[in-house]
Amino acid sequence: MSDSLNQNVTDYVVSAAKASLGMVPFAGSLLAELAGTIIPKQRVDRLVDFTRKLEDKIGELDETTIRAKLSDENFTDLLEESARQAAQAVTEERRQYLASLLASGMSETRMSFVERKHLLRLLSQINDIEVIWLRFYHYPYMSGDEEFRSKHASILKPIMATLGSDQETIDQSALQENYTEHLVSLGLLTRPLQVDSKTGYPLFDKTTKNWKTQSAQTTRLGRILLRYIGLDGN
Repeated sequence: MSDSLNQNVTDYVVSAAKASLGMVPFAGSLLAELAGTIIPKQRVDRLVDFTRKLEDKIGELDETTIRAKLSDENFTDLLEESARQAAQAVTEERRQYLASLLASGMSETRMSFVERKHLLRLLSQINDIEVIWLRFYHYPYMSGDEEFRSKHASILKPIMATLGSDQETIDQSALQENYTEHLVSLGLLTRPLQVDSKTGYPLFDKTTKNWKTQSAQTTRLGRILLRYIGLDGN
């Protein structure tokens, strides 16, 4: 394909993206100028879907106040990164998380745009299954959060591998365990050590040759991320 034809195709996709975004009254105009960086055609619909979700969340906010934020480079950086991730997001749930996080940055001032960018970066490092596990540990008791657990039962069902397990079960068990470990490594979950009630010292597991731990718990950072992506249950 010639350079001129490539440019024509690119211009067409960009124009189509801007036109689609322009149909969303407020949020669309904020993101339309970013459409030039979202070249792959299949990503245009994702960006439009994200924009509509964002519009739903900021529709009641003062437009003048929000537009004033465009003079802050940290805000425009947050806006651009949110749009970039939205264009790459395959699932509607992920685009919903991104819209919630960005909208929170427009509606309140307790957290700076730089801090929200950090949350956005954390979100980009975990997949949709890990988001579900993070929410699961936010309500660790079986008597709570029944609706969420029922909706995601296929993901949250424990997979235990034994010596007699087939390879698929062993693989799935290892992946499920790694989801939790990854969240721990990012500081979103913690695994407190089990302590001997008599001695006060941590307990050691001779079988695994590691310290015994309690069930994973959501950290303060994990709870903040859940709240800003609209998944804390409140």
